[in-house]
Amino acid sequence: MATDLEALSALPQRGLDHARSIVSAFEPYDADQAAQRDQILAFIDGHEDALHRSCLEGHLTASGLVIDAEGRRGLLTHHKKLDRWLQLGGHVDGDGDLARSALRECVEESGIDALTVEPVPIDLDCHRIPARKDEPEHWHLDVRFRVQAPAGAREVVSDESHALGWFTPSELADLDTDDSVRRLFRLTLGS
Repeated sequence: MATDLEALSALPQRGLDHARSIVSAFEPYDADQAAQRDQILAFIDGHEDALHRSCLEGHLTASGLVIDAEGRRGLLTHHKKLDRWLQLGGHVDGDGDLARSALRECVEESGIDALTVEPVPIDLDCHRIPARKDEPEHWHLDVRFRVQAPAGAREVVSDESHALGWFTPSELADLDTDDSVRRLFRLTLGS
């Protein structure tokens, strides 16, 4: 059952144990996803601050592929810092309710208030973030969700994006994106 941000925001903030339970309950669909799950669980077990960006070695993040009401297109952001097309998402900022964090980030980055999130993760992705001015290279241990937009949703570009765009799976070939985004499209939209 999908949940909206207002309903999730009414719940108390959850801690690292809750995040661990979400990741450990994830049912991998292949060997790579099993390895990603094991990497995230080992990181959680070794870092009591894994929910905070102050954990310089890395931290948990949450993201979602926002799907249009017809279920044909996904919303991507042309990310300012990374200069490529990616799903919406970001830091969990201490909240172990990873679905709520993903939904919060999707609302903030899309400007669409009435989004809903499926509370069970659909994908995991551990990737390195390059060093920048004030932070070293580090891990983003991303837990990914399916997020649904309502009919007539109108996106608004945030300060974190160059642009936002709705794309069908076939249009990904012409975008500067990565295999993990293509995988999210396959998992949520097929093809």
